[in-house]
Amino acid sequence: MRILPILLSAIAIPATALEEIDFNRDIRPILSDRCFKCHGPDASNQKSDFRLDSRDNALKDLGGYAGIKPEDLEESEMHHRIWSTDSEDVMPPPESKLRLNEEEKALLDRWIKEGATYDTHWSFKSIPAKLQTPDPESLKWGSTPVDAFIADELQKAGLKPNPETSRRSWLRRVTFDITGLPPTLAELDAFLSDESPTSYEKVVSRLLDSEAYAERMTSEWLDVARYSDTYGYQVDRDRFVWPWRDWVINAFRKNMPYDQFITEQIAGDLLPNATKEQIQATTFNRLHPQKVEGGSVPEEFRVEYVVDRLHTFGTAFLGLTLECSRCHDHKYDPITMKDYYSLSSFFANIDEAGLYSYFTPSIPTPTMLLTSDEQDRQIAEKDAAIEASLRAVSDVSAKGENAFSEWLADRPSEFQWTGLEAHVPFDGRQGGNLPDLARKDKPTKTSGNNKSVEGVHGQGLQLTGDDAVHVQGAGAFRRTQPFSIGMWVNTPKKFERSVIWRRSKAWTDAGSRGYELLLLDGKPSAALIHFDPGNSIRVTAKNPLPPNAWHHVTVTYDGSSSARGLRLWLNGKPMPSTIVRDKLTKNIEGGGDPDLRLGERFRDVGFKQGKVDELHVFKRELTSIEVAHLHDGESLTRALATPLASLNPQLRTELRSYFLSTTHPPHIKALQDLQNARDAKRSLIEPIREIMVMRQLEKPRQSYILDRGLYHARGEPVDFDTPKALPPFPKDQPRNRLGLA
Repeated sequence: MRILPILLSAIAIPATALEEIDFNRDIRPILSDRCFKCHGPDASNQKSDFRLDSRDNALKDLGGYAGIKPEDLEESEMHHRIWSTDSEDVMPPPESKLRLNEEEKALLDRWIKEGATYDTHWSFKSIPAKLQTPDPESLKWGSTPVDAFIADELQKAGLKPNPETSRRSWLRRVTFDITGLPPTLAELDAFLSDESPTSYEKVVSRLLDSEAYAERMTSEWLDVARYSDTYGYQVDRDRFVWPWRDWVINAFRKNMPYDQFITEQIAGDLLPNATKEQIQATTFNRLHPQKVEGGSVPEEFRVEYVVDRLHTFGTAFLGLTLECSRCHDHKYDPITMKDYYSLSSFFANIDEAGLYSYFTPSIPTPTMLLTSDEQDRQIAEKDAAIEASLRAVSDVSAKGENAFSEWLADRPSEFQWTGLEAHVPFDGRQGGNLPDLARKDKPTKTSGNNKSVEGVHGQGLQLTGDDAVHVQGAGAFRRTQPFSIGMWVNTPKKFERSVIWRRSKAWTDAGSRGYELLLLDGKPSAALIHFDPGNSIRVTAKNPLPPNAWHHVTVTYDGSSSARGLRLWLNGKPMPSTIVRDKLTKNIEGGGDPDLRLGERFRDVGFKQGKVDELHVFKRELTSIEVAHLHDGESLTRALATPLASLNPQLRTELRSYFLSTTHPPHIKALQDLQNARDAKRSLIEPIREIMVMRQLEKPRQSYILDRGLYHARGEPVDFDTPKALPPFPKDQPRNRLGLA
């Protein structure tokens, strides 16, 4: 992929009387500038059935006459209109403020007389497999085929080349061209003293092999790729993307083939068995500005990122600006709105947020860890240790039957909670303090605006949605720490979005880092988040909570960083749920607030007028019978008091899980060893930097034509496709970025 920057003179000369008219050179500019506004491809501005954007349209019967009849001026209405002196008939009309001069009118007439031929715009033509090298008479100075093309154009323009420059000047020019730097004195002396016939070739080869050449070419490509070390917009925070710049330097250094250079940047993540370097190349698509200002709408800017990728793809690889077609069919180029949004589909199909995080250094997803080979080896070791610990837990569980039977025969009739970290009954309020029965020295704090009301057991609390309930010193869990949180809630309505509890500072301003329980369309939704949405796990209930009634909602988590280990419970029973996200690879702490808070979040929608009662926080995953007991206050006590002969299989299984998790030392140790193994992997991964990349969604995101380009004005749905003016999408290629590349 060695590309020498060569300056070619692009000289456009109108057709002379003896020269054949070239549609693209001579006619298209006139039609585009003076006629397409009313007679072009934009359906919203067409003033009549006469269209000039294609030959078929231009020659169409208009009801007994034709706008253009090839080789017949008298039968061509266009001829009469452009020469008319009647303000009602002349084209372009006077109110358009557009005019044709005499030379342009004569050129259009000549075009019609010569057959009114059309030609495809140069940017839509296939490159010939082989070009005929011209042989101009003036070519007495050239040494390469490129010189022949330059000399041919100079001759057509009546120009002559300058005399050959000195060797000293040539070295300066070629060194500046290839490296962007002047030659050193040593390089100059070496070249001037080299009298061999290949002295020029040796200089060029040396320069092309230099690091400076790779950096020079990279600087050009960084401009094409809109590279920046900051996010842009008002805040303009630093961002970590320079490893992609180094990938580009290395690509030029290795003389990577151009088709590979394009493919890896557009779709390196979709290549079979893609390497880390190939995935890293796709950072090219993520170099657009990104937003974080308060009040910004995430979906609005997600759409902006998609169209930025599309526009960059157009200019970088198609030689085509696509921006006009975002709001309307292109007035001049054969690109419709449907073409535009169909092509944008390829760049929309990733799991990204519209805003980056202000309060945390999280990298906007999707991302890739920049691991070394040694770190990959260590991660594999940690994964093996986790698998071994999981097997140990299973083995200990299987071997615990005898111990369980002995405990069951002599089980206690009462129990105490294990791992209880906070219990706030919302009774006994004193000003802004609410007693915590698990930690009497750390009362829960609340604002006076949150009102004490009748709850399920004694008093509860009605929340304003703007004032937090701060459970001091509780809930500072890592993603490897099992935990459980249960509480009675009463929702006044079906909230589109509402925060019940959370451990995070902010919503979009912190990428929601932490953990949370929300109501989404009235459905409980629990999540652990590093950066929302792409680095998180989330489960959402299938059914909304009925409003104006008390419900006991519990969330349990097993410390696995997997959505399968995150469960929702309603009134002591598993809640039918859907896994929405299942990719958590980085920490959830560090989002701003270290403790659990109820009812509100910075720049989010609080639990307005919602009621809560009886909060329990545990630093372990509760078993099913414990969750049921949180709800009814008797399930576990009743089971412990049930005679051995009366235990049904289900109750016996539930008691066995409870015994293993709370009472059996080998199982408790195995669980702790498992947590330690997960912690070891977490500690290894946390410091490793990550970079923005592309990663395809498993379920394709539906794209739509957007009325006037507005993010919320969805119209007709569109599929993954290329513009009709381009070659058709290959049937043997996947409908994704790899097929596009």
